[in-house]
Amino acid sequence: MGFDIVLIVIIGANVLMSLKGFNDFSFFEKFKFNIGGIRRGEQVRMLTSGFLHADTSHLFFNMLTLYFFAPVVIGFLGNVKFLIVYIGSLIVGNLFSLFFHKDEYHYSAVGASGAVSGVIYSGILFQPDMSLYLMFIPIPIPAYIFGIGYLLFSIFGMKKRLGNIGHDAHFGGAVGGYVITLILAPWVFQENLLMTGLLAIPILILFVLQRLGKL
Repeated sequence: MGFDIVLIVIIGANVLMSLKGFNDFSFFEKFKFNIGGIRRGEQVRMLTSGFLHADTSHLFFNMLTLYFFAPVVIGFLGNVKFLIVYIGSLIVGNLFSLFFHKDEYHYSAVGASGAVSGVIYSGILFQPDMSLYLMFIPIPIPAYIFGIGYLLFSIFGMKKRLGNIGHDAHFGGAVGGYVITLILAPWVFQENLLMTGLLAIPILILFVLQRLGKL
């Protein structure tokens, strides 16, 4: 698997900013996602928080996932459009977090998970028949099953507020990756119409639950 320059730059930026954040508390606090800070006008946090991580395992798993999925998206879209998917998904993920936590001034989050979720969903749209091997599960899982399950779990996590995980950012990032990919590559509708529809189901469930006030 060859390394693309844009992937090297993104992984490098994540590693450098995260290492700086691990060792510099004021830097971490200044650039993490924080509702109070953003509502005071510090919109830069919407972007910078996606390059900070809570710890080395958080950083490693996000970058490892990105390493496996990014080449699929880059192969179909090229470097520039891949970057649009990545940054767009990061921002849409944080917009979801901002929407769902807008009155929680102390709510904070970090991580590339929103951006990575968008890349995962984009990759699944392009190659829905690819198989994924997950830790602890010895059999291959079809990518579209993983994608749908991932978002349904994120909805469950948002509803139950599971763990210290930004499930809304994961979900928002996946929605961002889904929508941006379909805008940049509308031919996916014709090529994978059924899969495009199936992957939309969790998105529709989320919006229905939101309208009904169930989240």
